[in-house]
Amino acid sequence: MRRFWWLAALCALVLGACAQNGSEGGNRPVVGVSLLTRQDAFYRELERGLKEEAAKQKLTVRLDAGEFDLARQQGQLENYTVQKVAAIVVCPTDSQGIGPAIARANQADIPVFTADIRAKEGAVVSHIASDNVAGGRLAGEYAAKRLNGRGQVAIIDQPYIQSVIERVRGFEEALKPYPNIRVVARLTGDGVRDRSLKAAEDLLQSQRKLDAVFAVNDESAFGVVSAIEAAGRKGIFVMGYDASEEARKLIAGGKSPLQADIAQDPYRIGQETIRAVATHLAGQPVEPVIPVPVRLVDKAALGNETLTPAP
Repeated sequence: MRRFWWLAALCALVLGACAQNGSEGGNRPVVGVSLLTRQDAFYRELERGLKEEAAKQKLTVRLDAGEFDLARQQGQLENYTVQKVAAIVVCPTDSQGIGPAIARANQADIPVFTADIRAKEGAVVSHIASDNVAGGRLAGEYAAKRLNGRGQVAIIDQPYIQSVIERVRGFEEALKPYPNIRVVARLTGDGVRDRSLKAAEDLLQSQRKLDAVFAVNDESAFGVVSAIEAAGRKGIFVMGYDASEEARKLIAGGKSPLQADIAQDPYRIGQETIRAVATHLAGQPVEPVIPVPVRLVDKAALGNETLTPAP
């Protein structure tokens, strides 16, 4: 076997050269992608958009997920940087905390793109995401109309995620013209069902008069719905964000507290992200922010094929 040592060495040199120019096989640039999670339907659809567009653009996607663990995601970005991939795409688990890992990629001259969730630090070529301020505003306008300009609402939040911060900002901006609508509580559900359930239980115990809840994603909304139903509370409606298939079924049925949702287009976010990467790698300019429209989904809208996008 020793006679083949030179062949192993040659293979190592070839693979090293490919890594140095961010390619596999010397021809397809490699894009390292770290999703927030692969356990959520939204990110599975975003992943599908990434992969299918990458095939069209002749890019290779090396895909991981942080699974809500900042240290894990930092490690993934560090690996991409050491491997000298052609570009990095990240959906940050923590908008602030991911900054140092992005900065190290910057130092290695690797272009970084963010998808769905914005990073607060580090140089990013382009951010591709839903228009979250517009989405929050749609939810706020829906609440104001349902409440006839008067009532008490709560927010189940995830305040360390920039996209969520934007959703809540849009929601609160939409309520400003209605002084008789009060935001009486803002609790953190961490974007997951079980913690949002617990937050909603605490909310219902502390707020005997409550008319509506804005949950910042569908997993949060499902937790809130479970808490409301378990407590037997009537007259509270819930607004979610994502319009997943599960959420659409609840809304269409008309009996769930979940009455409205903001529909995103994760597949298109994935597509637009890879297109931005390919454009940048081709040496062409890319917009620093690429917004993807959102739309309101309620029972009436689900009965129509054409839904009106957010402005």
